[in-house]
Amino acid sequence: MTGIKQYEILSDPEIVSRILSGEIALYEIIMRRYNPYLFKIGRSYGFNQPDTEDLIQDSYLSAYTNLEKFENRSTLKTWLVKIMLNNCYHKTQKFSFRNEIPSVITEKESGIPMFTQQLNTGKAIMNNELKHILEEALVQIPENYRTVFTLRELNGMSTRETSEALGISEANVKVRLKRAKDMLRKEIKKMYSPEEIFEFNLIYCNRIVEKVLIKIQEKNN
Repeated sequence: MTGIKQYEILSDPEIVSRILSGEIALYEIIMRRYNPYLFKIGRSYGFNQPDTEDLIQDSYLSAYTNLEKFENRSTLKTWLVKIMLNNCYHKTQKFSFRNEIPSVITEKESGIPMFTQQLNTGKAIMNNELKHILEEALVQIPENYRTVFTLRELNGMSTRETSEALGISEANVKVRLKRAKDMLRKEIKKMYSPEEIFEFNLIYCNRIVEKVLIKIQEKNN
């Protein structure tokens, strides 16, 4: 990341503006900033690591090609997430998500991610075996619930951001999140952290960034 580290403090709109003005190298900051988010989404769909990396690369290339169309009506993170979700959808060749009728939510919506609420237990995941068990449990949840859980709990997106990304109401987001938590609690009774689920390694990040930048350069030549 040599040479662009000084630009890391820039906001997304500032970086996008400078990229559109010709500072293409700054796109690396965007990719490194949001690689973990997109990676968790791809893995939550059940894709293996190589397929997930391919989906991320395709999403970044699509975003770069259409960067001029980004109008800041939503956050850049939400926009990139929507592109990734769309790519995952087409790869799985499944029907689009259906809205559900909101039901009474007995569990109070605190707005605090499930993981944060459990930190006072003092427990932590200490081995890869348990991490893989948790990942396997999550991919067993129906896709519409799993995706909401991934965006809200693993990626830390707000209810509003998740609603915009999936094209469903905020009420539906809350319903699906509660049901996803209930499903997981039936299988998992131990504390876990979002950082350890579908962990995104720096090696993956470097590989994705390098491949995307090479393709962008080829596209511009």
